Amino acid sequence: MKTVILCGGRGTRIRDVSDNIPKPMVPIGESPILLHLMKYYAHWGHRDFVLCLGYLGDAIRDFFLNYDVHTQDITVALKTQKQVLYHAKNDDAHWRVTMAETGLDTMTGGRIKRIQKYVAGEENFLLTYGDGLGTIDIKRLIAFHQSHGKILTVSGVRPPSRFGELRMNVKGLVTSFNEKPQVSQGRISGGFFVCRKDIFKYLNDRADLVFEKEPIERMVRAKQVMVYKHDGFWQPMDTYRDYQYLNSLVEKNQAPWIVWK
Repeated sequence: MKTVILCGGRGTRIRDVSDNIPKPMVPIGESPILLHLMKYYAHWGHRDFVLCLGYLGDAIRDFFLNYDVHTQDITVALKTQKQVLYHAKNDDAHWRVTMAETGLDTMTGGRIKRIQKYVAGEENFLLTYGDGLGTIDIKRLIAFHQSHGKILTVSGVRPPSRFGELRMNVKGLVTSFNEKPQVSQGRISGGFFVCRKDIFKYLNDRADLVFEKEPIERMVRAKQVMVYKHDGFWQPMDTYRDYQYLNSLVEKNQAPWIVWK
């Protein structure tokens, strides 16, 4: 399936990090969060991407137009005709990345409608946001979507708590501290959608159309939305603290979404 990624919004600015780059290009470890997300989907066999660009989209275009330069060690022979030696095999050479301009201030619903031509002929396609990571089993997600026949499947996740979780024994001695525990009750939309082509009947290319409001609300009323329950890791990058947390997981080799190495 093709994977559509929403990465054109102005989004929440992350202090000292994202003032001059779009949020999907904010680095987690040595790579932009967008690349982590794409590698995760590619791990499950989905390597054909459609990126919905907008705010500071040139940064994303430049990254993929010069992908080897941005992702590998290189040696340049400074001759009249420069010779460039890349020092690693590009494991992502089989990817196909379509970068579609969907408007500077267009909301999510309008962005999805504006890439309709790039998923034409597809019975289903994957859809997600460019600023959240998780360990959703994409194979099971798709199987669930195909089993119910509805238009939209959304991954229902347990959001991380804003507060650390203390565990203690009967005497009050702390036995563990979890900085970002998943909430044990209640779910929210974590992205990682699967969509049938009929979704475009609920969309138009109005710049102010918010996917999560009018279109999804109409599909809910038509009984066309199902939830795939995910109880594992899921983490958005909405704040500077989220950014620090995701980077700390990479630094400690404890990033559960990095399954491609």
